[in-house]
Amino acid sequence: MSNRKLRVGLSSVEGQQAIGNRKTNRFMVAALCAVFMFFYAAADAQQAKPARIGVLLQGGAWYDAIEGLRQGMKELGHEEGKQFVLDIRDSKGDLKAVEEAARNLERDKVKLIYAVASSVVAVVKKATSDVPIVFNVGSDPVAGGLVESFAKPGGRLTGVHFLLSDLTGKRLEILKELLPKLRTIWTVYDPANKVAKQAAQLAQEEAKRLGFKFVARQVSSVEELRSAVKALKAGEADAFFYISDAMVGSQSQFIIDTANAKKLATMFQEQGLVAKGALASYGQSYYDLGRLTAKYVQKVLSGAHPRDLRIETVEDVELAINLKTAKQLGLTIPPNVLARANKVIK
Repeated sequence: MSNRKLRVGLSSVEGQQAIGNRKTNRFMVAALCAVFMFFYAAADAQQAKPARIGVLLQGGAWYDAIEGLRQGMKELGHEEGKQFVLDIRDSKGDLKAVEEAARNLERDKVKLIYAVASSVVAVVKKATSDVPIVFNVGSDPVAGGLVESFAKPGGRLTGVHFLLSDLTGKRLEILKELLPKLRTIWTVYDPANKVAKQAAQLAQEEAKRLGFKFVARQVSSVEELRSAVKALKAGEADAFFYISDAMVGSQSQFIIDTANAKKLATMFQEQGLVAKGALASYGQSYYDLGRLTAKYVQKVLSGAHPRDLRIETVEDVELAINLKTAKQLGLTIPPNVLARANKVIK
């Protein structure tokens, strides 16, 4: 074989080898890129997974606090469905259901539990051991054993405290101004709820001081509550007065509708209920309280520990009156009371 033919043959073999090497290199590069993209996508998906927040409530007006929480998170730059999701568990006035739901949420490893109302928070704390809890409560969280102090909660719980039972006397005074001929007010509460029992005792004392009769019906379930409200006869009382009981609050719309049908005035604490037909409220907006707690939720999701997050007390209160309901009940709101109202539904 001539040298020329030999060189041609070698060149051909070398060319094929070079081509093969280039194909192998391309394959390896493609494979590495695929592996890199897989792990990048997996890491990105893991990073983008929204934080799951368990929400526990007894229903009723407390849904306004959940809507407030959503708005507050949005204002802080957190989009629901992307940065966080809410796993809402409505016990519908049943604290045993709260206990079970709290255990399930902790077992499912939610990032935190958002709980509203002192009775609910107490059950959630007892039923869980590790999950952080952000709360919204109307009774003193220190006196209730939820935290060690307002400045340094010291455990897994923190959140917002607002005035509720402390306003009982003032709300009764306003109710008497709204109804100058007021003789008897009526309420229901669960005696197993310590906060509600204390609020009922306080209301009894204040009513006596103001010169009218206070009738309190004890109920232990939603069914008993609804039966008691239905059984109340027109003229048996002049007004329904809400005291601090989340189970009763879970049935607020039912109470408002039934009371209006019986020509019974209603006085609540939560402002949003006035827009839903209650005659009056003196207190806070659960929606605004929910917005306020969003900053606590954000901080806990960012790694802060509840024990280091100072509890905020909301002391600002507002009077709201529904003139449509007053007309339906045949009432004329005294001008001096109407002038003091922060919100009037016409």
